[in-house]
Amino acid sequence: MKLTTKAANKKYVAFLRGINVGGHHKVPMIQLKEVFTQLGFVNPTTILNSGNVIFESKSTLVNESVNEIEQALQKKFGFLIPVLLLSADDVSDIFQLNPFKKEEVTKNTRLYVSFLKKATTQKMEMPWMSDDQSFRIIKVTQKAVFSVLNLEATATPKGMESLEKFFGKDITTRNWNTLERMNTYLSD
Repeated sequence: MKLTTKAANKKYVAFLRGINVGGHHKVPMIQLKEVFTQLGFVNPTTILNSGNVIFESKSTLVNESVNEIEQALQKKFGFLIPVLLLSADDVSDIFQLNPFKKEEVTKNTRLYVSFLKKATTQKMEMPWMSDDQSFRIIKVTQKAVFSVLNLEATATPKGMESLEKFFGKDITTRNWNTLERMNTYLSD
């Protein structure tokens, strides 16, 4: 008699770009979780209100589901919501890199991770610094860009514009604190 085992669910993280920012493109988290459940994903959990969804799937082809997720979100909320999808393992690996360990953090310092939809071919000398010295890119990997914003240097930082110039618009950025919070959910 042959024993069969159920395929284990694998965890993924969907990062939604441009929702609940400055009162625009409002997406209630309860409705967001409902969309992921209706698509057949298991245990969707939202982290904060900025479009971070941890979920499980038996499928290993979940990256091919990005279009399906984007279409379902557009149908539900009435506007396009770009989605970047990473495995929980990839997000944990990015968290473990933590190039911010030596950064001096003040009340005016912001630490960011920008997730890339496609692997980058961008070659830059590190650290890269903006002309006004308010924004630095300190590390680039295939799937993420780590940056530091200093609000003491300027009242109107152009960090996100610099990221889009170098890496295109297929990115989404999260504060390092968000990633720290996510990591506690991913390690469960």
